[in-house]
Amino acid sequence: MAFEGLSSRLQEITRKIRGKARITESDLKEMLREVKLALLEADVNYKIVKEFISSIQEKALGQDVIKSLTPGQQVIKIVKDEMVQLLGGTESKINFTPNPPTVIMLVGLQGSGKTTTAGKLANILRKQGKKPLLVACDIYRPAAIKQLQVVGAQLNIPVYSNETSKDVVHIAKQAMNVAISKLNDVVILDTAGRLHIDDELMQELKNVKSNVKPHEILLVVDSMTGQDAVNVAQSFNEAVGIDGVILTKLDGDTRGGAALSVKKVTGKPIKFAATGEKLSDIEVFNPERMTSRILGMGDVLSIIEKAEEAISQEDAENLEKQLQKKELDLDDYLAQIRQIKKMGSFSSILKMLPGMNKIKDINIDDKEFDKVEAIICSMTKQEKRNVKLLNGSRRIRIAKGSGTTVQDINKFINSFEMTQKMMKKMKSDKGGIKNMMKNMNMEDLKNLRG
Repeated sequence: MAFEGLSSRLQEITRKIRGKARITESDLKEMLREVKLALLEADVNYKIVKEFISSIQEKALGQDVIKSLTPGQQVIKIVKDEMVQLLGGTESKINFTPNPPTVIMLVGLQGSGKTTTAGKLANILRKQGKKPLLVACDIYRPAAIKQLQVVGAQLNIPVYSNETSKDVVHIAKQAMNVAISKLNDVVILDTAGRLHIDDELMQELKNVKSNVKPHEILLVVDSMTGQDAVNVAQSFNEAVGIDGVILTKLDGDTRGGAALSVKKVTGKPIKFAATGEKLSDIEVFNPERMTSRILGMGDVLSIIEKAEEAISQEDAENLEKQLQKKELDLDDYLAQIRQIKKMGSFSSILKMLPGMNKIKDINIDDKEFDKVEAIICSMTKQEKRNVKLLNGSRRIRIAKGSGTTVQDINKFINSFEMTQKMMKKMKSDKGGIKNMMKNMNMEDLKNLRG
């Protein structure tokens, strides 16, 4: 998970200082030393770390903080505010032209995930009401055109290609004419990459830029390459000129140094982050929300947005009725699982809840939910309503029908019964879910994977 190492270190540091009634310069110096080490281990650029620490120190030593009733919380707020600024300050959006189509040119090295990102970007822009056209401008890499066509077909988004032409500028111009005739208001150019930066690559990109005049040039960067990602961003910005960055494979980078360095080094904002393998796994990069996730403060707003996007009003009302029932049965449970799956991976959603980053090994294989679906669908109506009916012979039958084992059935039923107890407690307690989360055994959460 992105920032996992950095996140756990920073949360431990802030936990120590949060409740302090008084903070001395010695306390602050020790905290900043630990923050500095955490950032360097996360592969953040040394110069940026130095500036970041100096800025926090200057603000944290102010009289307002020292005399504050809660100086620990004040220092944490300063750390948060500085990190938000480091990541870009505010959300940076695509600049759409008032005279469509808006042309977005994706650039980057080979292997950074440009082609898949082109599809993801088209997908998220379509959800914003746009009508995108994908354009295959990589005429060198074997099967690059076919890959984009497959991505387009999966998303039901049109792809323009010309496999007989070796002139990228000509292909891009043809695509513009097609977009105008088909009323596509966004054109996304998937350009070629190289294994390394070279003059030939840059000249081709410059030719496309001067002839097609894209409104946005977005650099696609593999965040797992650490400091190399920052060097690549700097080189592309100096040679071609970029308007923003899309970070890919952010789900696989436990350090996150690229994200924390790229804005400061290039001066260009991170506009999107690809957070998984699915074509829906992309989000607008929000510095404040990302900082909250890193510091373990949660990102409930993103969860709400994902829910609003994935779940219809009717489904939400039905789900609410199910939750108000006295007893949660397996039909209700299955309906809830299916709604959650629409929002993305379960582990990524859990990571957005306040305090959940404290739980180690929270990564949950979404294939487990497919197994749970198979188990529930292999039951009779009576069994779904009353799991007490599930004796040994019934469990053997269900295991055979679902392609699982009796041990899988036992494990799932145990976790379901625990969920039932939690739901009952949530309904009976005045504090509801807040008290439930406060009193929950963290080991129980690890077992909630069916």
